[in-house]
Amino acid sequence: MLRTVLLALTVCIGMAPAGASGQTAPSAAELASYGGLHAAAASGSVEAIQRLAREGADLDARDPNGRTPVHVAAFQGHGPAAQALIRAGANPALLDNQRYDAVTIAAVRDDVPTLRALLSAGASARLVTSVYDGTALIAAAHLGHDEIARDLIEAGAPLDHVNNLGWTALIEAVILGDGGPRHTETVRALVRAGASGKIADRAGLTPLQHARRRGYRAMVTILEGREASP
Repeated sequence: MLRTVLLALTVCIGMAPAGASGQTAPSAAELASYGGLHAAAASGSVEAIQRLAREGADLDARDPNGRTPVHVAAFQGHGPAAQALIRAGANPALLDNQRYDAVTIAAVRDDVPTLRALLSAGASARLVTSVYDGTALIAAAHLGHDEIARDLIEAGAPLDHVNNLGWTALIEAVILGDGGPRHTETVRALVRAGASGKIADRAGLTPLQHARRRGYRAMVTILEGREASP
């Protein structure tokens, strides 16, 4: 049962084969077919974005997969283009057909510059995204994207949001991680920010219990509160 759930979540955050229900980046054919703001976002042209915005282009236009130009800029790693779109009036909270916003897309891609560009332009770290009703922080914790996690925490991401699998970011950093340095740093960041280690999963197991079962000693030290304050 747990194996099935873990596979489902992996699909959710965009690590599954094409055609699954994870994040779907624009294909080469889609990128080649784009016009207007989608093309400008795909190429990262801030000048073209500003010109098209002045001309009244639809800043929140959708492609066939529901991606707005902001989504496309995030998928392509063009932070300045995403900033230009948002500052021109594009809505960064819109979700694509897989229910992802640009912030979660950047979080999954481990794209710190694009994430920071989005947040500085006013995008939110608090949105509920994906078919599992997760957050960008939960996705980052799953993948051990520790710097992303720290930026999201600083931006006010909900620390103890529980997705519809019954997992928090702290739980996912333990049970979906490898116990290595980046997942451990993610656990450390969450604990230092005040994430609750008392929230258990549906089996009644806390992050600490999961870490003990897996032999993740560094995580156990952090979760037991035995680590010295910075």
